[in-house]
This record gives sequence, structure tokens and C-alpha cells, in this order.
Amino acid sequence: MRILIIEDDKDVAAYISQGLQEQNHTTDIAHTGKDGLFLAMTETSYDVLIVDRMLPELDGLSIIKTLRGASQNTPALILSAMGEIDDRVMGLRSGGDDYLVKPFAFSELLARLEVLYRRQTTNSDPMVTTLRAGDLEMDLLARQVKRHGKAIELQAREFRLLEYMLKHKGQVVTRTMLLEYVWDYHFDPQTNVIDVHISRLRSKIDSDSTTPIIRTIRGAGYIIDDNC
Repeated sequence: MRILIIEDDKDVAAYISQGLQEQNHTTDIAHTGKDGLFLAMTETSYDVLIVDRMLPELDGLSIIKTLRGASQNTPALILSAMGEIDDRVMGLRSGGDDYLVKPFAFSELLARLEVLYRRQTTNSDPMVTTLRAGDLEMDLLARQVKRHGKAIELQAREFRLLEYMLKHKGQVVTRTMLLEYVWDYHFDPQTNVIDVHISRLRSKIDSDSTTPIIRTIRGAGYIIDDNC
């Protein structure tokens, strides 16, 4: 994920940023409301915003209201020491997608960001019902996979794995990404579960073809592209 942190407490901002970077996410930091709004409006590639409620120059709720008024719908997690029910309701009604009270555990912050990111990516292209790569076709409505026009029977986890990789066609999909979005693990259980499922999937979709669908990128992960 690429995440914008709008937080005037430099120690808190650095703590969040370091933790996210250790989880292989990319972060930018703004220490004032105006700087945060400027980045959020001009850099449209952010996946999630972390917005402190009390900020110099422009408060967090005003930032979110301005973004929503400009049809900028990047998910926003509000951070605040104001934890009463009325405070939370106001934050959510201002356009925030979630509300986390300070002090907080980093693990909870990370989990909430992942939920917002999954929700955003799931809803980003709801009209797509067919995924393709080369001569492989996946029908999401019928839950069918074909290659060379021949049906391939996949188990539920294999289908989900292939679906995720096709939705990220042309991108390297890492072990961490697969654990989080196919197995819903937010940690590495140190098993060969991914290797086993990739091997099974390959044996099924490549059985009648000399051109592999899934390529291994050594030390990085896997990729599907249209050159397969």
C-alpha cells in the first residue's frame, strides 16, 4: 500500500511510518493540515490516508470533508485522542471510513488499514466479470476457468489464488500479498502452503500447454502477464 500520514506529532508520525515500511508499505508524511490536503489532492495514487483529527492550520475533519467534496474517495482512517461516541460519529459523518482512538496498538492500526485497502480494491471495478491472460479465461460469475477453451476444475482456494493473480496481472505478487489476501494471514506462518498451492495450480492450468501461465520471479514472488 501507499499511505499518506497526516500527523503533527513528529514522533507518532515517525513511529507509524517506520512500522508500515517494515511491513513493505510506502509512506509519505505531512505535519500540517494544509500540507496534508495538498498532498492528498495532488497525489492521487495513495491507497489509504491516516488523518489526525487535531492539526495545525487545518483540522483533520475539514481535510476529509474537502476531499469528499472534490469526489476524492481515498479511504481515510481518523486518529484522535477524542474517543467519545459523539466524537467518533462526527468523524465518520464527516467522511472518515474508520476511527481509531489514541493511544493505539500498531497491530490494530495495520489491521484497520488492510481492511480499508481490501474494501477499496474489491469495490474499485465491480463491473469486471471475466479475467484473461493469454489463452486463459476466468469467468467470475460462473466460477469457471478455461484454457484453450477447455474447462479446468479448481478447488476454492486455487480459484481464489488464480483470481487474485489475474487481477494483478503484470505485477509481481509477493508471498506477503498472497498470505494476506488469499489466506487472510497477517503474519507468515512459515509453512510451504503457498508453494504447494502454486504447484497444484500450475499442474492444472499448464497440463496441456507448453507456455506457463505463472512465472516465478526469484526472490520476489510470482507474476502473470499477457506474454504467457
